[in-house]
Amino acid sequence: MRRADRLFQIIQVLRRTRRPVTADAMAAELETSKRTIYRDIADLMAQRVPIRGEAGVGYVLDGGYDLPPLMLTPDEIEAAVLGAQWVAGRGDPALARAALDLIAKIGAAVPERLRPFALEPATRAAPRWNIAPDGLDMAQVRHAIRAGHKIAFSYRDEQDRVSQRTVWPFAVGYHETVRLMIAWCELRTDYRSFRTDRVTEAEFLEERYPERPATLRARWRKLMNERMAEGGRRAPKGQAKVSPR
Repeated sequence: MRRADRLFQIIQVLRRTRRPVTADAMAAELETSKRTIYRDIADLMAQRVPIRGEAGVGYVLDGGYDLPPLMLTPDEIEAAVLGAQWVAGRGDPALARAALDLIAKIGAAVPERLRPFALEPATRAAPRWNIAPDGLDMAQVRHAIRAGHKIAFSYRDEQDRVSQRTVWPFAVGYHETVRLMIAWCELRTDYRSFRTDRVTEAEFLEERYPERPATLRARWRKLMNERMAEGGRRAPKGQAKVSPR
């Protein structure tokens, strides 16, 4: 690996996490010696890259520092394009269009020598499956999550029983053929996952709920981890992969 590439990768490793990263860990990932890492860290700090830490403890990259956004490696481009392909095939219409636009923007913005990795990638996501139609506008759901607004709707459960719900949405998840809206339910005073194809007559309220969406997500993940630990390897019913939105 060229030294310039290694310096770039060190910054990438550090900005992946807020926790200190040891020279041993970086040396193992970059397949070089710990002494080389120490020397590279010293050079980066001399160039005013805001790295804090010391040998034997680990290093962190201060917030606010970033590299030009399109300094991407071929693997990073393929990873981004593969993820965008997956979203294009499985996201709601607005998100699917955004994913295709993202691929086009990456292809237009990266240097010409890297363009084939975006427009003619060697990897490809599986074709779209048959997803049950959503009973509410998922673009508005994502907006409500970002804004911390409540949603009121009618919900039909597995036994076709209908209930009226007002929820605090904080995540969108995916199962094999359905999407889930994960939220705090005022009726049940607990976290619930709602299949979006069973939602009817949704109303997106202007009322904000009292918690931050990120706080609800963190508490929900903690609760799911605790339930998984109690129940063994099998995840609790209704758990899904969580979108950060």
